[in-house]
Amino acid sequence: MGIEYRDTHDFSKEELEVLFLSVEWSSGHFPNKLVIAMKNFKTVYSAWDDNKLVGLISVMDDGIMNAYVHYLLVNPEYHGRTIGRTLVDMVKERYKDYMRIAVIGYDNETRFYEQCGFVKSNDSSPMFITSLWT
Repeated sequence: MGIEYRDTHDFSKEELEVLFLSVEWSSGHFPNKLVIAMKNFKTVYSAWDDNKLVGLISVMDDGIMNAYVHYLLVNPEYHGRTIGRTLVDMVKERYKDYMRIAVIGYDNETRFYEQCGFVKSNDSSPMFITSLWT
């Protein structure tokens, strides 16, 4: 059986914890918060291998002009199977009438995003305030 893609906001904390920790993201240590976050995103598409969550993309938007990809992650065991690209393509289709789809990619991710059609900005830089949860 191949990868199944779903449009859902409902995940167990265990599913999210396993996926986020598979890519060593610190947010995986807060699965209860991730469950709530997924319910609050405007768009969430996920990739499943049978009943195993193996990929996810989530997007916030303003309803008409701008969409912001917040999370895009694929379990490393599934890299190279076009799951990330398929999730991005689903978002591009969903937001095709918007003026802009934005993503903050880390330096080691820019090639992937460029292959998906994103263009690196020459006149702006991402900025953050990061709070550590206790």
